[in-house]
Amino acid sequence: MTQQQLPAWADPSVSPADLDAQGMSRRGLLRRAGLFGAAFALGSAATPALAASGRGFGGSDPRLAYLVGDHHVHSVYSHDAKYTFAQQARAAARYGLDWMVFNEHSNFGHARYGAALEHQEILKARAANPRQLIFQGLEWYIPAAEHCTVFAAPGPHEVDLLTRFELAYDGKLLGYDKGGAADADTARNEAHAVKAIKWLAEQRRSGYVDDVLVLANHPLRLGIDSPHEMRNWRDAAPEIMIGMEGAPGAQGAAIPGWRGATSIRGEYENKPSAQSWAGYPADAYLTYGGFDWATATVGGLWDSMLAEGSLFSITTNSDNHRTVFDTWKNGDWPAGQNFDSTGKLPDPVNTDTAQPGSDFWPGEFSRTHVGVTRYGYRAVMQGMRAGRVWLDHGHLLDGLDVRLKRDCDAGRGVTLGGRLRVRKGERITLYVTVTTASRANPQGILPELAHVDVIRGAVRGRAADRDAWKAPDTKVVRTKDVSGRTGTYTLRVPLTAGDESFYVRLRGSDGNRHGAGYLGASVDPHGPVPHEPGNGDPWADTWFYSNPVFVDVAGA
Repeated sequence: MTQQQLPAWADPSVSPADLDAQGMSRRGLLRRAGLFGAAFALGSAATPALAASGRGFGGSDPRLAYLVGDHHVHSVYSHDAKYTFAQQARAAARYGLDWMVFNEHSNFGHARYGAALEHQEILKARAANPRQLIFQGLEWYIPAAEHCTVFAAPGPHEVDLLTRFELAYDGKLLGYDKGGAADADTARNEAHAVKAIKWLAEQRRSGYVDDVLVLANHPLRLGIDSPHEMRNWRDAAPEIMIGMEGAPGAQGAAIPGWRGATSIRGEYENKPSAQSWAGYPADAYLTYGGFDWATATVGGLWDSMLAEGSLFSITTNSDNHRTVFDTWKNGDWPAGQNFDSTGKLPDPVNTDTAQPGSDFWPGEFSRTHVGVTRYGYRAVMQGMRAGRVWLDHGHLLDGLDVRLKRDCDAGRGVTLGGRLRVRKGERITLYVTVTTASRANPQGILPELAHVDVIRGAVRGRAADRDAWKAPDTKVVRTKDVSGRTGTYTLRVPLTAGDESFYVRLRGSDGNRHGAGYLGASVDPHGPVPHEPGNGDPWADTWFYSNPVFVDVAGA
């Protein structure tokens, strides 16, 4: 597999100004379509309308523009990464990202030195380019569990919040990492994770920071994020702990001939351990079409959480540490220095020889799209909290707009993450507007969407079993074959509100690899499947997923 020539909009030798002049940049395309003018003119006035939409039957959400981003990027301020802050920021701009989060690993060097040093770089970058939204974040080692992205809105206390949180609540720094069934401190550690999320919520309520969000990273990679822990995190502060990675980074890990015969996309190459939750099957440790088993399994863990009637969002990202086919290596330490004493790795040096790596640059392969009504940091965070999120791999789509409305209503209806209130037996229609890929992706492939799947699940309320990971009433209810369709088109899917509340979500792929879903063909006839170890070309197996839309049936 070789690197392909980049299209002009992704070529680092072509300046953003030149792209805008040609109308080829993402922002140039959005401006031509009028989306920024229509959506961002609404400003903050759109927020009350969202809250008011649930008061009566039906609902009408505002028009949206979607900003593309990545909430999981590492730099020399992480002990196991490689690139400078500037290298990552340039790559994000090259591949069309509007926003990104520098999500450095917790450790004492980072807390004491690195976070403040990186913050100075972030402040300079924000001043130099206000159209690139750069968040500072932290990769939190959750007590008794895996990792989370924690990030705050820009403000006078953003770095203080992160370092205070890191020192007081990080599982690795405190030695609160154990969470197995046989470990004496598991209950204490799990409780400390809940306390940490509540603490973040209090900092937001008090106004210490304008906003803060948390997302669980690669939840099933080690099998140590149990269903009850994920529910406990969400329920501690659902406005803060908003979701999880539906697909991990490290999507280049199994490129044929690259890392070895046992490699799996996402570096999901683990087996159950004493720290793993015993209720997960062995197949949960794999990725399916590059997506985490918790998300990819129709009727699985994600659906079991949605079936409670509470939003829990999914994302995707690069988790960039070391890019595939890249020729840079870590620099050498000066005598007497290390990460604990500096909080920063030496800058990398170019070797002109391909170095080990599993990742893609931010925006090169994995993209999270967030619907906003205006441009800005808080707008992105508000869009994520509202669940106006869809994601794709390999630049599969240029655009996706989803609306659900009652047939008797004339408004726009509600969109991703929203709630539509209806009466029993009412007819409703799901409108799915797809804009197909109009240019080659960074691998030189023009992606083609083959099908769109509509997944529906019943809402049954809070799960009696906090470790439940199945939603037996969730399944694929409609598949639309869209092979050969190009440009922008709208799919209309009629639905009927029965006796109980429900949700719908969307998924689709390039059609290259699929089979019966994990819970059987009657639930998911053509879902994502694991690849052969060592043979997982990510560009040949690309999917998109959307967040759900909830339907609240009156009297249900």
